[in-house]
Amino acid sequence: MANILYVDDEPAIRLILQDTLERLGHSAIGAQNVPEALGALSRGPIDLIISDFRMPGLSGLEFLEMLRDDGRDIPLIMLTGFATIEHAVAAIKAGAADYITKPVQPEQLEHAVTQALELTRLKRENEALRLEVMEIRAAREIVAKSQAIRHALDTVSAAAPTRATVLLQGESGTGKELFARAIHDQSDRRDRAFVTLNCAALPEGLVESALFGHEKGAFTGAIKRVEGAFERANGGTLLLDEITEMRLDLQSKLLRVLQEQDVERVGGTARIKVDVRIIATSNRDIERCVELGEFRRDLYYRLSVMPIRIPPLRERREDIAILAHHFAQRAASDVHREITAIAPDALSLLQRYEWPGNVRELQHAVERAVILTSGPVLTAASFGAIRAAVTGRRNSRELPGMLIADSKPDGSVVLTTFNIDQAEATLVERALHATGGNRTKAAALLGVSDRTLRNKLSRARGAPGEKS
Repeated sequence: MANILYVDDEPAIRLILQDTLERLGHSAIGAQNVPEALGALSRGPIDLIISDFRMPGLSGLEFLEMLRDDGRDIPLIMLTGFATIEHAVAAIKAGAADYITKPVQPEQLEHAVTQALELTRLKRENEALRLEVMEIRAAREIVAKSQAIRHALDTVSAAAPTRATVLLQGESGTGKELFARAIHDQSDRRDRAFVTLNCAALPEGLVESALFGHEKGAFTGAIKRVEGAFERANGGTLLLDEITEMRLDLQSKLLRVLQEQDVERVGGTARIKVDVRIIATSNRDIERCVELGEFRRDLYYRLSVMPIRIPPLRERREDIAILAHHFAQRAASDVHREITAIAPDALSLLQRYEWPGNVRELQHAVERAVILTSGPVLTAASFGAIRAAVTGRRNSRELPGMLIADSKPDGSVVLTTFNIDQAEATLVERALHATGGNRTKAAALLGVSDRTLRNKLSRARGAPGEKS
């Protein structure tokens, strides 16, 4: 049911309007001129207005202009006589939703009212969706004030409007996917698909199918045709996460797709044209991977048209405070709590920690502190594991190259080296130690695939990486 205001100086027309509207189940509110209609508008919400064009005093067109000047976004259907069809044209140009010619036919009125209300519903639904999209994009906002991130964001702004491939490099937890989404959101592809494919998380036998799709019967279990990431991202953006974990044979196929802009499904023969913007990420030194023969040099050059390095949190400590406040407010909102501040001693503690897990680790630490703290202020005591690591309390079973917080049984690890190879070897060793040598469980702890862990262990022993 809608609240519909009808305005006409002829009693007979008002009677027809009221009878038809009430029969349709709507609440009908009558007025015989514009001043009365304005009074009705001030007394309650109105979903739709039906107004005569020619009335004593102010006309329907002047009424429509007053509504627009007052910022009232209410659809209006104009009534006009046969001899004044030009008035209807003028009304539509002025913003009327529709017009009805006199004498009023109930069927015509019913159709016009239904259409106008449906249009209003769709406009409100679209506005709600627009606000929802804005909120989602705001949640993906990159919070920072450091010059290093400002420089990276300047490069993002320069790269976004182009078709150039972008290579985002940075340690795990630095926010590479957030930067990738920023590129997509600032491009002319923002309203099209943003598809993410984690090259390290997929089983070896499914990577090609995930990328290019497959035809029915292409392999055991292929019971129907499936579109790959390239087809799903057609017209939009495809993020290839951890690109350095991709097999060499698939790297050559990927290179061909990038050059030709078409794909061939597994088990298929037809080439399918695609228009996809590629963004790739890597938490490894990709140039080192090229030197070791683990990554194709020509593909590296093709991907790194616009290289962007995301610095680790320890290199931009001026961002720690603003990020901590941002995460605290978001976490507090999620659990319906009020956090008014982060105490100076807590901020000092967070500034002194090395953050080997980068922004992701800071986010989780703040979320945990919000949940465990009863008061409105986060103090140093709210960050027990971080404080234990900073103050240097060591676990009696500590392994070389790390400090382990003994105040929390959560396996927290703080690396004391900036050498990536040493840090990686230490983390692998610690993960294997924690899982009793179980590689599958160790890989899960490290957040990598079994294949990635096998390759890392092979390289550590001096053996060539396993070909997958």
